[in-house]
Amino acid sequence: MDQSLIRNFCIIAHIDHGKSTLADRLLQMSGAVDARDFRDQVLDDMDLERERGITIKASSVRLQYAAADGRTYILDLIDTPGHVDFSFEVTKSLQACEGTLLVVDAAQGVEAQTVANYLLASEQGLTVLPVINKVDLGHAQVERTAQEIRQLMQDSEVAITPVSAKAGQGIRELFERIVRDVPPPRGDAAAPLSALVFDSTFDSYKGIIVYVRIVDGTLRRGMSITFMGRKAKFQVQELGITTPALQPVDSLSAGEVGYLTATIRNPHDVIPGDTVTETDRPAAAQLPGFRRLKPMVFAGIYPANTQELNTLRTAMEKFVLTDAAFQYAPEQSEALGQGFRCGFLGLLHMEIVQERLEREYGVDLVLTTPSVVYQVTKRNGQTLEIDSPAKLPSGAEIAQIQEPYVLAVLLIPADCLSAAMELVKQKRGAHRSTEFLSDTRVKLMVELPLSEILVDFYDRLKSLSRGYGSFDYDLAGFRSTNLVRLDILLNGDLCEPLSMLVVKEKAYERGKAMVEKLKGLIPRQLFEVAVQAAIGSHIVARDSVRALAKNVTGKCYGGDITRKRKLWDKQREGKKRMKQFGRVEIPQEAFLAALKLS
Repeated sequence: MDQSLIRNFCIIAHIDHGKSTLADRLLQMSGAVDARDFRDQVLDDMDLERERGITIKASSVRLQYAAADGRTYILDLIDTPGHVDFSFEVTKSLQACEGTLLVVDAAQGVEAQTVANYLLASEQGLTVLPVINKVDLGHAQVERTAQEIRQLMQDSEVAITPVSAKAGQGIRELFERIVRDVPPPRGDAAAPLSALVFDSTFDSYKGIIVYVRIVDGTLRRGMSITFMGRKAKFQVQELGITTPALQPVDSLSAGEVGYLTATIRNPHDVIPGDTVTETDRPAAAQLPGFRRLKPMVFAGIYPANTQELNTLRTAMEKFVLTDAAFQYAPEQSEALGQGFRCGFLGLLHMEIVQERLEREYGVDLVLTTPSVVYQVTKRNGQTLEIDSPAKLPSGAEIAQIQEPYVLAVLLIPADCLSAAMELVKQKRGAHRSTEFLSDTRVKLMVELPLSEILVDFYDRLKSLSRGYGSFDYDLAGFRSTNLVRLDILLNGDLCEPLSMLVVKEKAYERGKAMVEKLKGLIPRQLFEVAVQAAIGSHIVARDSVRALAKNVTGKCYGGDITRKRKLWDKQREGKKRMKQFGRVEIPQEAFLAALKLS
């Protein structure tokens, strides 16, 4: 295929700025989707994406466009997520492209993820085409948004394309700009095969489907290939492109994006960022790949039914193919049995993983309280990474504990500056800089402990800024902290899954809130349940779940009071025995109670 007619690009933007709607219009106007088969969010093929109205997985599709110059171009489009928890999907997509559309909402302007995604694209050396979307809205501020984009890109002459993805306005002009300004791929079709693995998924019929971008050489059906990272050898069974349905082809040459299936049975053989080459004529070196993101939030995932442990293990092996940012390792808990310690990029990522595992693989799950990774230096000089309370050494062994901090960017209305500063102060944050982007918008740079932004920081920021605030962050290293393990006791017994690591000065506040929350969530038993929060042997908060009352004297009519007293004494003795040997039922909501504390 003539490389001069190929354009590889992706769409990046902040949440709800119209990426998926713009992708829909591009598919419609290029004729990639028949009018009878069209639906909103065509590329969001998961039910979860459609229900939540967000993109979770990057999706690629091939379009054909007849340009004004009389030539027909092949456009490989990748639609990416906007939420910070799925930034790994954006990183992978950028590696497979030469250009990107930076979409900005005409009413909202440049937001935090707009800045983060633009910097990612700039680091990759991609051609960035700014697009202002939703220009048809009555409250659209096109000029102000254009000024913010020029300030972000530090280019006062940059061309900006105004469109309305919903109304289809400006789409033809955008197509022409893509074929004119996005550079064609550079690759040698005669060189040894070198293809970048940028995604993979599992299909019940085809097995593992590997999505690749051909950098050099030609990939053919039946070819013997090697994954250079794992040194695993396979034979290509099927080769194809997405249109958006999977369409088989005989070969893919330099510059093209497509998929392959082979006799791959072990999901661990496929690593995003790996290089595929021909076994008989290998490439000289691997492609650079892309930077791996380390999980920032950890939680235990256990099957609600212990009989489903193997089902959960198989589900995770398949799931990691579609989400390379997710990590897991076996874990044992006294309360919950065997399960897995899992790493996530954030709380939304954790929620999505839980829902997808339950929906797609039919496993009921129990999640433990999430925590971040702490660095503990012992008195003997040994350094440990602690991602769960159970791994925290005793106080006598600890010389220093450090917690992860993030450098956060807050874009907020100017009149919300004092409220945002107060929120940062409450979360143990430190102010770094303030920059007025315009008379009405402020860019605030702060440092915050990662553990403080996990629970409700983003929700509170949205609330105080009336929905106009946005937030993005990067890891900024570790800082010393005074950390303690807060345990939850039920009738004196340790409930290990509810243990958490908290800063000492907030232990009482957090323990009291946990106890109050659990009191309302734990069902009443036939005996009183004492709920306590403790640091070591010191109880910091306590409450009780009242026992269910049974009227044992309901059938007694009149007569001597001693008969009723005997029944009451018998009931009292029975409750004492139940309290000694009875087990407290804890619903799934109780395990997630820590997430709901404000």
